[in-house]
Amino acid sequence: MVFAVIAFDRIRLDDPVGAVSVHLACGIWGTLAVGIFSTNPEHTVLKQLAGIGAIGAFAAASSFLIFFLLKKTVGIRVGEEAERDGLDYSAHEMHSYEVQVGSAPAHPAPAAAVE
Repeated sequence: MVFAVIAFDRIRLDDPVGAVSVHLACGIWGTLAVGIFSTNPEHTVLKQLAGIGAIGAFAAASSFLIFFLLKKTVGIRVGEEAERDGLDYSAHEMHSYEVQVGSAPAHPAPAAAVE
């Protein structure tokens, strides 16, 4: 996983929680490791590569179809203002972290409710 994180950083793939490194890279390695280290003659590297290719093709095709249908029906983007302000703030009126620009916070904290 560590090597995958470094590689994805080098190709500038945004993977802030390491999900691609864990599930894609480690999944491929785990599948190939069966073909490399198994003592069962039916578990060959070639069969494992075919399985990786089949699962990759299925995942790519089904993801494309799902996102295409979502884009054409309900949309998959938020508005410009929500994108600029950040989804933490636009959806929950709070920030997961404060970004400092100069000496002032980038976004003011939401006002407390007055009863």
